[in-house]
Amino acid sequence: MYRRRDTRRDHLVAEITNHLRRYSVDAQQVGHAFANLHGLNPTDLRALIAVMDAELLGDPITPGRLGEQLNLSSGSVTALIDRLERAGHIRRDRDTADRRKVLLHYADQGAALAMEFFRPLGARTDSVMAEFSDDELEVVHRFMAAMSTSVRQHRDAVRAARPESPRATPG
Repeated sequence: MYRRRDTRRDHLVAEITNHLRRYSVDAQQVGHAFANLHGLNPTDLRALIAVMDAELLGDPITPGRLGEQLNLSSGSVTALIDRLERAGHIRRDRDTADRRKVLLHYADQGAALAMEFFRPLGARTDSVMAEFSDDELEVVHRFMAAMSTSVRQHRDAVRAARPESPRATPG
């Protein structure tokens, strides 16, 4: 994306935008490398990330919510979950409060594979963050949270603007 660079602020905004774009592309390539190494397709990877994110928030995801996030039909979600469960990446558990409800969790085997692959990136990330003060990290955190919200809102608007078509299938 090309932006004006007339002022110091314009220059910073353009550079930050460029860094965000490069970060996004590079992060996708790392994710695809993990997926390829373990026989996962892009939808599988997105599903694993959704399961992980939900667990990190302490609110495990249900198959229905996963389908909504990935924009998949019920049948496609079932096939996706079956495939990831057979491969040892996720497991299904019944909710202890409501036995009718199924919750998805990272399986130990899948978590171990991810930890092994991403541990070096985690160390690099920790090293970079160590260069920033707590106050600076608070600003970065606020910025990244706002940018993530902005991208999700745009994604949702793009989805809503599309003409009705059959929901996507995994792959």
